[in-house]
Amino acid sequence: MNNWQWKAALAVMAMLSFGNASADFGVGIKAGTLGIGLEGRWQPLPWFDLRVGANRYDYSDTGAQSGIDYDATLALDTYYLTGSFKFPLSPFRLTAGAFSNGNEVQLQSQDTGGANFNIGGVSFSSADVGALRSITSFGGTAPYLGVGFDFELFGKAGLNLDFGVLWQGEPSVSLEATGLGSAPPLLQAELALALEAERQELEDEMSDYKAWPVVSLGFVYNF
Repeated sequence: MNNWQWKAALAVMAMLSFGNASADFGVGIKAGTLGIGLEGRWQPLPWFDLRVGANRYDYSDTGAQSGIDYDATLALDTYYLTGSFKFPLSPFRLTAGAFSNGNEVQLQSQDTGGANFNIGGVSFSSADVGALRSITSFGGTAPYLGVGFDFELFGKAGLNLDFGVLWQGEPSVSLEATGLGSAPPLLQAELALALEAERQELEDEMSDYKAWPVVSLGFVYNF
């Protein structure tokens, strides 16, 4: 069982333990900008509920970052605990909580076909550079604030909508060239300086993701 499956199982088991003490308990699945998720909900009071869950998904794409063409993977991986305050006679709620945040942006440069790389404003041959690899990560714990709407269908089934912001914080970016170790010593020093300039440029671009928009649709069964 992989890490994602353990997180999802623990989330449901935690809600099941609460659910034994209350009839207002639900489990569901959801999909949105945080990936595919599993969620458990316990409502100890008519105006308040607790939710735990886990989300995961990998989005793959291609594109240019800092003037270099990359194969990119947005690796979404979070689990969370939130509390929601409900409004009387309304599906509307306010939700706040904390996420354990393993979201990453993974980049690997595309084959240049022998063309040079422009790294940090300096041109290097692809033979000397090899491939460029980068991983962007964010804060391990991220606060969440949002709103939601819960609609009951057929007495037991429910439909949930969420809109909010996950504050991931400033990015941490790594960048390496696979050919750096085999390059001549003088070229290694020059390439290392250029890589650091390129890494800082990437970090500036990735700062756009420090506030991650959250939109999701979920289906829940209430016990």
